[in-house]
Amino acid sequence: MTRTSEFQQAGGVEDWRSLGIGASAWFDAPSMTAGAALIGRIAELTDGNSLPDLDLRAGGVRVRIGSPDLTEADVDLARAVSAAAQDLGLAADPAALQTVQLAIDAMDGPSVTAFWRTTLAYEPIGDSGLGDPLRRDPAISFHRQDQPRPLRNRIHVDVGRTPEAVQAVKAALGREAYGAFDLTIADAEGNEIDLVPGGELSEQPETADWQAMFGAMTFYPTASPPQASRLATTVAALADDAGIPLLVDLRADGVTIDSGKDLWEDDEGAAEPRFVDLASRIQTAAHDLGLSADTTRLRFVQLAIDAVDVPAVRAFWTTVLGYRHDPRTFLTDIYDPRRLDPVIMFQQMDASEDARRRQRNRIHLNLTVPYDQLQARIDTAVTAGGQVITDKSPTHCTLTDPEGIELTITTHP
Repeated sequence: MTRTSEFQQAGGVEDWRSLGIGASAWFDAPSMTAGAALIGRIAELTDGNSLPDLDLRAGGVRVRIGSPDLTEADVDLARAVSAAAQDLGLAADPAALQTVQLAIDAMDGPSVTAFWRTTLAYEPIGDSGLGDPLRRDPAISFHRQDQPRPLRNRIHVDVGRTPEAVQAVKAALGREAYGAFDLTIADAEGNEIDLVPGGELSEQPETADWQAMFGAMTFYPTASPPQASRLATTVAALADDAGIPLLVDLRADGVTIDSGKDLWEDDEGAAEPRFVDLASRIQTAAHDLGLSADTTRLRFVQLAIDAVDVPAVRAFWTTVLGYRHDPRTFLTDIYDPRRLDPVIMFQQMDASEDARRRQRNRIHLNLTVPYDQLQARIDTAVTAGGQVITDKSPTHCTLTDPEGIELTITTHP
């Protein structure tokens, strides 16, 4: 009913931007408890209808409303959410909004798509895409490739799932993993995933709802917006009290609670006792609300890029995505400071692999930003060492990093 351009021109929605589907806003908050207060107000606004997607972080809340065809009701909800945030003293930051997604070029699109759908337990999006049903992990679009590119990609994907899910994927695909740790599987055209089984957070029954798969996480199905809001409010208070920030994502059918990658571990890679205690308290609180965990919904996704000059390539992606370096000096990870987009790690590539370096990658990245941020991001990418190869402003621009990995920066004016 309401096109993106019409939505942006409506009064009272200055906090909101379109990133391709619906409209999004980010509201800064000084604590998880302060962010949960906004979630409580939004739950009241739904009047028994489904919640919009709500992502609660230590520094704020992302709100995503509507479908590709925004309605007048979506406009009204956006205005009401902004008013509630203002009433709570929470300021919007539209420049913080972005999404990172994958794009895969394929000669046999149906076969490649089926592999990724099975491995990640994603759902179809439109005619040529896949997405996480919980809309937490990066979506994937598939594009026609005319000529073979047979050498290994310089990007692969790490996926964490429950042990049962990993075994089910291998059985469905009819193949075993390979590689140094027997974790790697590939689609028919050689695009690789390291499929890593998770495990219990601890041996204690008090944390039986939790799985550790790069991050420690759990999912509680909920029956109504008030129930989801009560859980989020309780988790926020417990997390603030423990001094441990969490990722709390509310959807129409449930709430995911996540530590973020490695943030549940101590320096030796074991479960941090303080985090185990927090997880136990959250599990008890969820059970007191009558909730039961469903770990089959859990997944972790990160991206890995091979590079000869890791510092230069890492610096490019850190800058253009607005990411930060992992403080652990023995890792090459970079991460979204709001913990909304996927972690990216970098692996050393042998400089002698000339043919592989010259081959155009089959996997590349898409970055969607607000309409008023496109040119600034392009300028940032070029300053960081990127090279423009296709400029279709004001809608999108494709660049390469210092070693030829492609990034398409897109907006929806």
